[in-house]
Parts: sequence; C-alpha cells; structure tokens
Amino acid sequence: GLSTIQEVEAGVQHILADIFAKDKDTLDFIRKLCQQRYICIQSALAKVSSKSGNEKDIDKFQLYHEFSCHIKNIQHHQILAINRGENLKILTVKVNIPDGVKNEFCWWCVNERWRPQQFLKPELMRILRNSVEDAYKRLIYPLLCREFRSKLTSDAEKESVMMFGRNLRQLLLTSPVRGRTLMGVDPGYKHGCKLAIISPTSRILHTDVVYLHSGQGFREAEKIKRLLLQYNCSTVVIGNGTACRETEAYFADLIMKKYFAPLDVVYCIVSEAGASIYSVSPEASKEMPDLDPNLRSAVSIARRVQDPLAELVKIEPKHIGVGMYQHDVSQTLLKATLDSVVEECVSFVGVDINICSEILLRHIAGLNANRAKNIIEWREKNGPFINREQLKEVKGLGPKSFQQCAGFIRFNQEYIKTFCRTCPFLISDSSKKTELGSHALLTKAGVQGKKKSKITPCASRQPNPLDQTCIHPESYNIATRFLSFIGGNANDIGKSDMQQKVNAVIQKEGLEATAKRLNTTVHTLQLIIDGLTQPEGFDIRTDFDKPDFKRSIVCFEDLSVGTVLTGKVENATPFGVFVDIGVGKAGLIPVRNITEAKLSKVKKRRSLGLGPGERVEVKVLNVDIPRLRITLDLIRVL
Repeated sequence: GLSTIQEVEAGVQHILADIFAKDKDTLDFIRKLCQQRYICIQSALAKVSSKSGNEKDIDKFQLYHEFSCHIKNIQHHQILAINRGENLKILTVKVNIPDGVKNEFCWWCVNERWRPQQFLKPELMRILRNSVEDAYKRLIYPLLCREFRSKLTSDAEKESVMMFGRNLRQLLLTSPVRGRTLMGVDPGYKHGCKLAIISPTSRILHTDVVYLHSGQGFREAEKIKRLLLQYNCSTVVIGNGTACRETEAYFADLIMKKYFAPLDVVYCIVSEAGASIYSVSPEASKEMPDLDPNLRSAVSIARRVQDPLAELVKIEPKHIGVGMYQHDVSQTLLKATLDSVVEECVSFVGVDINICSEILLRHIAGLNANRAKNIIEWREKNGPFINREQLKEVKGLGPKSFQQCAGFIRFNQEYIKTFCRTCPFLISDSSKKTELGSHALLTKAGVQGKKKSKITPCASRQPNPLDQTCIHPESYNIATRFLSFIGGNANDIGKSDMQQKVNAVIQKEGLEATAKRLNTTVHTLQLIIDGLTQPEGFDIRTDFDKPDFKRSIVCFEDLSVGTVLTGKVENATPFGVFVDIGVGKAGLIPVRNITEAKLSKVKKRRSLGLGPGERVEVKVLNVDIPRLRITLDLIRVL
C-alpha cells in the first residue's frame, strides 16, 4: 500500500494524466493548436559522433549539423536524410513545439475541459494543474513528436517510392540497341577488366580478362583489337564502377589514335548497379552455368544496352540504383510498387514467347513463377510455340490467365515460317486421323520415336499472322472482318500495301463509322489498325532515348562556368536531376532550373518530368572541385 500523502498524490496525478492523454477532445484541441503555431524540426551533430565518428560520414550530413525547418515546409529528401543521420547516430533530431502551445493547452484543460463543477480546495486544484502538466510533458508532447515524425516519414517514403517507380519506368523503356555485336567491359584494377562479346541475338561469343591498369596496357590493346576485328565488333559498353574513368580514358585514347582501324569504334558508359549481385544469383548460374561469376557481370553490362528491359528485370529493382534512399523506406511498399512498374513495362513492350527468358515471362500480366516455368518446360519439350492458342495446352494456364497474358505475347513470323518449312507436319489438318497419318509418315521417314513424341501436342497447329501483333485473340474475329472490309491479306501485316489500304478506307469511311459497321468500339478498332500497320518486329521503345555513344573524353578540370555540354539523365530526385556529362561525376540540375518551357512538347514523353535515359543540353553554373560537385542549368531536352 501507499504509506504517505505524497505517494497518494503522485498516484492520483498519474491516473489523471493518463485519463487526459487518452481523451479524444483533449488530443483534438492540442493537434488543432499545433496546426496554428510554428512547429519546427531540428537536427544537430550528435556529441558522440563528433568525437568518435567517421569524418567522411559526418561530412555527408554537413547540411544538417545545425538545421531547422518548419514541418510544413520541409522537403521529403530532407526528412529521409535526417532519419538516416539519426539511425547512424551522427545526428540528433527533435521536434520543437513552442512553450506558448503548452501554456495555452494547460490553461484550457484546467479552466474549460477539466474544470470542476464545484469549487475545489487549492490543494486539489494544484493536483489538477500538476496532472495536466505531467500529462503534457510525459505523454502528450512525446505523442505529438512521434505523430509529426511518423507523418513526415510516411509522406517522404511514399514520394521516394513514387520517384523510384517513375525513374525505373523510364530506365526499363530505354531504346534497345539492335543488330550490333557488343563488347561489355566490367572495369577493375588488381583483378583486371572482364570482357564479354555478345552477338546481336545476345549469344555469348567470347569472354576474357585484360589487365589495362597494371603496366600491360599496350600489350592488352593488341588482344582487344584482335577480338574486335575477329567478331566485327565496333561498340564497347563500359560499366560505371571501380576504374571506369581510367578504362574510359584508355579506350578513348585508342579510338582517337584510330588504333582499331578499319573499325569505327564507339563506346558508352552504362550503370552496372546490381550486376555483381545478379552475377552470383541462382538465375545467373542457371543461365550461364559454365561461366565464372566475374565474367557474368560483363555479359550483363553488354546486354543492358542491347535490351535494357530483358536484362534489368533479372535484377531486384531496389539494386538498380535510380532511387532516393530506397534502402531506408518500407521494403514492402517499395517491392509492391516496383513489381507493378516492371509488369507494366514488360506488358507494354510485349515479349517473344520463343526466345524470352523465364524471368521476363514472370512479369507478364496473368503469369507467375510457376506458369512461366511451365511455359519454358513446354517449349523445351515440344519445340517453339506456333500460335497463341497453344498457350492453353500449358499446365496451370487456364482461360483467365490466357485472357490476361495473350495480348502481351508476340511471335516472330519469319522464325515460325522457317520452322514450319523444316517441319511441314506442324501445319497439317487438326483431325486425329491426319495427326496419325503425319506420325506414320514421320516413322516411315525414319524419325526417332523420341522426336515423334516431342511434337505430338502441336502436330495440328498452324501459324497465325495476327500473333505477331498487339491485337488480343478476343479481337481476331473483328480484325479478320476488317481485313475483308479493306480487301487486305493477313500475310501483308506491317507492309506498305496494308498501310495504304487502311488509310484509304479510314479516310473514306471515317474511324467511327467503320467501328460502328464492324460492331466494335473506336478504341478497339484503333488497336487493330495499329497492330495491322506497325512493321514486323515493331518495338515501341524505338522512339525513346538511346545510349549516348562517344569517341572522346572530357576531364573534370576542363569544366568552367558557362560551358555548354550535352549529357544523359542518370537519376531524378525531388530536389533535382543528376546528369552524366562525361566527366566521371554526375552534375546536378536543381529542380528550380527545370521549367515546363524547357521540356519538349513535340517529343513523345514517358513522364511529365525528366527521367533516366533522356538526353539534355546543359550549362555549367558552378564547379566545386574540392567537393567534386557540379551545378548545371537546363537549356533544353534533346
């Protein structure tokens, strides 16, 4: 029990304070009061870190050593920076609520909200006042601080995740570089630069290691020249990791001296974020089982230029490196957002079912890891898919899944025609009798039983030219009727004749009248027209930004205020855009310098603001050599 009056008073005070702190009207009043007052968040250098911390880490948070800002005005990136500094024990953070708020709150509680109905003795009024002050100091003030910090962090995390999603979408939709043999270079010092030469179809032609930065540069140049000439490769892709700058200078010097003549060699720098993580992943081991993990990263670097989407989906999105504090935000929210962006991009571009990887298939709408695996197994067992209808034969792929995924799956008609010419039994009649006849013919021709069983499931299939388009199977009937209406042939899809026939009919009849005649919507008809008129192998990314190929190099020391340069956007954040201008360090265009007037209105844009991959013309505003910082002004988007 309680032995003294003071103990009883303290107990009563705690009970009252607890009641006050849980009362809805009381909390609503203090929150409303805070909205009307100047509440600021402050950060300062922690005393412990200033004595024992890493100087480099402490300097990173120099802006926040004596920082104060109104909670309504603070930027999202500032909140995330302060939170990181606090977690690293470099900064101390507090929410500063003015004393005036406390005084007004205590007066309101004693004189209005919790005022006794009858007169109380001074001793009891003293207990009431003490209880209110105790409730504010011990319970309500910490609650308000937690609420403010939680709200600011939550908003900042959402903005960070949205920004990462926008950047990732632009990066994944970078235009692929088709039809080139590429040399991927993963730079390094002690362990050498890893090389990988890949064919235009992404096949690995050769891998090697060269030591460019250990006094053997001239001898290794002979080897590189021999490889480039042997495989007729004139494009070098250099990863932007350790020793990138020195490797770039090495290649730029040889190119300037025309060392690789008669080849006109160009190079580009590409982000290697996530390449090392991918190179030791189970997916990489399955895809390149006989290749050393160090060499796999060079293959990944080259393929990122050849087909960014197909390669980058293999890497966990948060490791791609176009985000802002992505490792500090809610990983559940980040994963859900980024997965949906990847699925959207893969579905937007479409995939060739007969050559795409299992990882790429997983991201198609309607498919998952199991269904993707089953599709690959079916393909390995029965040979290539001939048409979309065959997808229904895959285990676990029901009508709903087929309906969702069919429109995003493409078929290379040239490849299928070649396959069907070599295996004519594949375009036989669909009846069982003909199927058996085909098998008898195969047996007579001396084909092994194993091969016979391999092609049994697709023995009655015929290629459909509409499968190479973005038209969904549900609209094939309308597409066929439209072809009859314009007098076209399905085998002319993507040719100039088809374009002329479609234009002639639409100009004569009009889009709405034609849609009404075919008993469909204008939107569906427009999709059908796009599918029929787009050239074979059409890739919507062709109009988007391509990698920036170079032949020479600019040094950081060469920069001066007023210099006009072209560069490529590396990353976008709420406070500005980082641009690679080819000096080994990205420059920053502050957000105040990016106005709507400077953004191109003619060019097809993938988002409202600037994003990774876009080429820009910039002017140097400031060069801070000690801190290696470059401030830029945006002139225009190229």
